[in-house]
Amino acid sequence: MTATTSTPPKRRILADLTPLRTSADYRRLWLGNTISWMGQAMTALAVSLQVYEITRSSFSVGLVGLFSLVPLVAFGLYGGAIADTVDRRRLGLYSALGAAVLSVALAGAAFAGYHRVWLLYAVVALQAVCGALNSPARSAMIPRLLPPEQLPAANALQSVTTTSGMMIGPMLGGFIVGLWGYQAAYLIDAVAFSAALYAMWRLPAMRPDRADGKRGRASVVDGLRFLATRPNIRMTFFSDMCAMVLAQPRALFPAIAGLWYGGDAKTVGLLVAAPAVGALLGGLFSGWLGRIRRHGLAILLSVAAWGAAVAVFGLTRNLWLGLLFLALAGCADTISMVFRTTMLQAATPDDLRGRLQGVFIVVVAGGPRLGDFLAGTAADLTSPAVAITGGGIACVAALAVLAAVWRGFARYDAHTPEA
Repeated sequence: MTATTSTPPKRRILADLTPLRTSADYRRLWLGNTISWMGQAMTALAVSLQVYEITRSSFSVGLVGLFSLVPLVAFGLYGGAIADTVDRRRLGLYSALGAAVLSVALAGAAFAGYHRVWLLYAVVALQAVCGALNSPARSAMIPRLLPPEQLPAANALQSVTTTSGMMIGPMLGGFIVGLWGYQAAYLIDAVAFSAALYAMWRLPAMRPDRADGKRGRASVVDGLRFLATRPNIRMTFFSDMCAMVLAQPRALFPAIAGLWYGGDAKTVGLLVAAPAVGALLGGLFSGWLGRIRRHGLAILLSVAAWGAAVAVFGLTRNLWLGLLFLALAGCADTISMVFRTTMLQAATPDDLRGRLQGVFIVVVAGGPRLGDFLAGTAADLTSPAVAITGGGIACVAALAVLAAVWRGFARYDAHTPEA
């Protein structure tokens, strides 16, 4: 079922809530995802705290991220292929149910006093598999629920969900663990999944619309072949990699908190939170994005703004000025994400959306981790300032080269989407 086309976008500043008003299915899906996302963020913090309590090892806590990342990348493409083969509603429903069951398992083990780090690693890995199956299916549903002109607003609302969940979820998780223990956080997460399950259950069937009308297995290779012949879609991935790989300062926050600002762990927390605050504000004040037609140009400008903000941050030695530029970078990243996701949804045939969303997951999950490694290496070889400012400049320079090679990307028009 597709929502009816809405009236032309009004001049607005705050986030456009039209998708929530016009489509009950989308409204339930967004609310369910928002609630469950906060629950997952609570569980992620609780698992890290529990691993540290068991092992007293920061290395062991770091392995939690590895056990989550590897299945997410490995199953990202495969999950997208499945989403292009089966009823996406059922895939989303079953994968969300699997994640809920895993949260119940964590709660049960905590209630029973069974504190084994291998169990936590195993559950985290399985949760990542569920996420790799759920995300492509859920994202591929959105263009079936909303008209094309509402996709930027829907993706801006998704950015609000993601950012607010990552900010509020860990705070709630720490509070709940402190009051009632790990089992309470895991149990609340399992209950939170009921909102996502209800939203998926209420959706109509969502089988992929194949151009040839035939049904069969969707090949990951076919999705990559499609991507190889579609320069505009490729550019959405390349531009994001410029930002996340070349200009990712996150890994250096612990070092520069003391070196530049004479701070401590609280300063690190401020540095980590600043891009998230900027991203949240970018989502909340995203009403004007729906009036932008040149999505490719908007992506180039917002990614360049990220790189420039990071480069200037590397030159600052005033904490509040540094936080301002990190917030500006986070806001630019939200704008880039909105248009990259919209282009991916609008310019990709329905029967390939799951596979392209799988590629998106791999880039989004793997890019920042590679960026952390690159920034850390560059800082050890030179200095944190050179690594951060040089990375920002490299981001802008690489983006300029890509824009010069694929000039059609800047001319992409949302009214005539072309991959």
